[in-house]
Amino acid sequence: MKKLFFVFTFLFGATLIAQTTVTGKVVDQNGEPVPSANVLLLGKAEGTVADFDGNFTFSTSETPPFKLKISSIGYTDTTVDVTSNNEVLSITLNEASTLLDEIVISASRTPERIFESPVSVERFGLKEIKNTTAESFYGGLQNLKGVDINTNSLTFQSVNTRGFATFANTRFLQLVDGMDNTAPGLNFVLGNLVGMNELDVQSVEILPGASSALYGAGAFNGILFMRSKNPWDFQGISAYVKTGLTSQDAAGDNPYYDVGIRAAHAFSDKFAGKVSFSYLQGEDWHANRTDDLSNPGADRSDPNYNGLNVYGDEVSTLLNFDAAAGLPTGTVGSARVSRTGYNEVDLFNYDAQSVKADWSLHYKPFANDLELIYNGRIGRGNTIYQGANRYAVDGFKMQQHKLELKNDNFFIRAYIVAENSGDAYDTRFAAINTNSAWKSNTQWFTEYAQTFIGAKLGVGTGVPATDEQAHAAARVVADTGRLIPGTAAFENAFNRVISDGDLTTGAKFIDNTKFRHVNGNYNLAHLIDDWADIQVGGSWREYELNSQGTIFTDFDGPITYQEYGGYMQLQKKLMDDRLKLTLSGRYDKNEFFDGFFSPRAGISATLGENRNHNVRASVQQGFRNPTTQDLFIGLNVGAAILVGSAPDNLDRDVRTFDVSQQGQAFSGSPTVDVVGRAAYENAFSLSSVQAGNPTAVNIPLVQPEEITAFELGYRSQLGKFTIDLSGYYNIYDQFVSQTQTLVPLYGEAGDGGLSLLALQNGDFEVYQVYTNSQEQITSYGGTIGVDTKIAGFDLGVNYTYTLLEDAEDLRARGIRTNFNSPEHKVKASFGKTDLFKNFGFGVNYRWSDDFFWEASFADGDVPAYSVLDAQINYSVPSIKSVFKAGGSNLLADEYFQAIGSGLIGSIYYVSWTINP
Repeated sequence: MKKLFFVFTFLFGATLIAQTTVTGKVVDQNGEPVPSANVLLLGKAEGTVADFDGNFTFSTSETPPFKLKISSIGYTDTTVDVTSNNEVLSITLNEASTLLDEIVISASRTPERIFESPVSVERFGLKEIKNTTAESFYGGLQNLKGVDINTNSLTFQSVNTRGFATFANTRFLQLVDGMDNTAPGLNFVLGNLVGMNELDVQSVEILPGASSALYGAGAFNGILFMRSKNPWDFQGISAYVKTGLTSQDAAGDNPYYDVGIRAAHAFSDKFAGKVSFSYLQGEDWHANRTDDLSNPGADRSDPNYNGLNVYGDEVSTLLNFDAAAGLPTGTVGSARVSRTGYNEVDLFNYDAQSVKADWSLHYKPFANDLELIYNGRIGRGNTIYQGANRYAVDGFKMQQHKLELKNDNFFIRAYIVAENSGDAYDTRFAAINTNSAWKSNTQWFTEYAQTFIGAKLGVGTGVPATDEQAHAAARVVADTGRLIPGTAAFENAFNRVISDGDLTTGAKFIDNTKFRHVNGNYNLAHLIDDWADIQVGGSWREYELNSQGTIFTDFDGPITYQEYGGYMQLQKKLMDDRLKLTLSGRYDKNEFFDGFFSPRAGISATLGENRNHNVRASVQQGFRNPTTQDLFIGLNVGAAILVGSAPDNLDRDVRTFDVSQQGQAFSGSPTVDVVGRAAYENAFSLSSVQAGNPTAVNIPLVQPEEITAFELGYRSQLGKFTIDLSGYYNIYDQFVSQTQTLVPLYGEAGDGGLSLLALQNGDFEVYQVYTNSQEQITSYGGTIGVDTKIAGFDLGVNYTYTLLEDAEDLRARGIRTNFNSPEHKVKASFGKTDLFKNFGFGVNYRWSDDFFWEASFADGDVPAYSVLDAQINYSVPSIKSVFKAGGSNLLADEYFQAIGSGLIGSIYYVSWTINP
């Protein structure tokens, strides 16, 4: 009986654990292995990944017959039938015939071939990530046609398309798994500083130009979409180690490290999860220009020297030596004098760092396409940000948390994005207030004036000094006791200043701003038998500004405001799917502005007997709301006081200023309180005062900026050549701009009396206000890209043309657009993934025309430059590894992309990636 029971139990258990095992090999049409191909049980969350030789073994409790789906980026998916246990499969994947066959989602919020996309779109997938010559996948994006990357720091690269770019690129949107990656308080994306680990990136898509009709106010100049690998299809543990050095004349050669790991697993057909982590560290690009842009050729021997990357010397005043000494006018004269500043290297540690972690839990309650996702993402980093000043962004943190419910036809997601400025500080104010910590401005200028006067009169020597000798002697005396970088006294004073959030005595920024966002989308196609693709959706967002008064005027607590919007899109294919029509429209409302409707219409036609030509045309309107800083900033940056133009903000910014002794007779007080509203309603334009004709102005409050965009495009496959070209014409109305005004400390601007005396006595303050240009701004351009494969070698060339109409005339009339884009750019790529067995290489070349850089920190010409990047890679299938060596800017010809930023040197690296 016991034997029978044992046999029964054994057979029953064997039945329970019986499995079907399938083995096979995945190759391409040339018979070469396809490493890391995904092998999935159709309809289930079960699968495996082929090794470096394309071999796989898959076991499942399912009994045949069933289907397996085999896929790999750059190849067309295929499905095979499994009819018996222990079946051996030979699977051939056909390479996607062209880059135009790759699938994108961003252009229409639904999967479609690039070939049929109604607008321009660029894609960067797993193949491109593996073969990028840059030190990171994010840096590799600059090789795409029509895409610009401005390098602010080793860890902060700003992506842009079609012009109007500064490092604070508020016109370009970046979405990471559907979440807006914009730093809430800064209003712009910090590159990939707190973005995505490259092991977790499945694809990157870039839409150049306006996309407000689908994506709302932020999608004004372009959008970057990062999509991560899900834990169902991409399981296992992956890791990489990358090391090398950065090389720059100013900084020397310094080590560079970048490591990362990703782990993902499907625990069942209902539950899966993943986690990833990466750490990068290196020496940032040093900025060491000491030339004085306002006085070319000047150095510190000039009394009013103001070096570009020298800070603290902005503190300047006009010293009337004759009046101070009671001497007749013209005896020793007068001069404008600046304090002695500190070089940037004395105020930065240049320790670039990026630490990123993200995790997600995925639950499919019915083991079908309905999926609930929680995704958390947090990043911390050190970088440099160049805005009105140069900012040391130390310990900056940003986190995102998302809940999403989705299936093949809809999604609804809610997420929060929060930033913490960490120990960020303004280097200009760090220098100014470190100077003030050891000697006040009043004492310093008094000592300077007394010494200069004495030297000019020959006091103590009997020999009157020349102006140069007197200025040199005056600076030596005034600088007596100056804190010297590297000493304990300097470090103590400096650390106190950068820990102080009051910019009258410190330099620290405090920012804990966040926003909450909810959006959803539903595709109705399945309800109407796929007659057309109809999508509806909407979004809601609430901002919570919290800088404790150090950036915004939130002195008495956080400021909140909201915006919302909704959209609809219809896509219909006609004429045997050769013709595709797209119509979409979106309505958005911000609580401070009237609602705005953004329509888009597009048409594309597939031509030719072999359907290898596609032409497209589109027109759309878009808008962008003023940023949180445009609305609520209240910040003294030294050269000007920035006051946002939200109606509630005008009376929130109140500042107290000293009045000159002469002016006190008119003001009746040694100090005057100025309300921010005066910068808009009681001020002179700065340009009119500089021209000697003070003119009172009344500045309109800022309104949303509008764009009308026209685009034409053509894509084709001509034999071995893939051609993709496009052209656009953009018309901007209500162009958001800043202008500077002078607020008299007494009198009313335009009164012809007291206000002019205030200007004469120096009793005024410079403000920067936020408004709209009444000029209609236009820009246009185009791109053309040609890709081919010759003898197995990949070859690509592309050209981009970008122009702002009447750029010089606009600048001459004081209209600042910050276009900041070269007119001509050429890029080329050359490589082969299989030069010989397991060995590949790639080379990228970029040439950029010279252009004029215009930004709040400094303006000037950026010379043309050329950059050569290259890499070689070798796969070792036995250990599932890829070894890579490469470098960016191999020609070591250092260049810069913005006035005041550090020269970009070279990066040399080697890496080891396991199970990429």
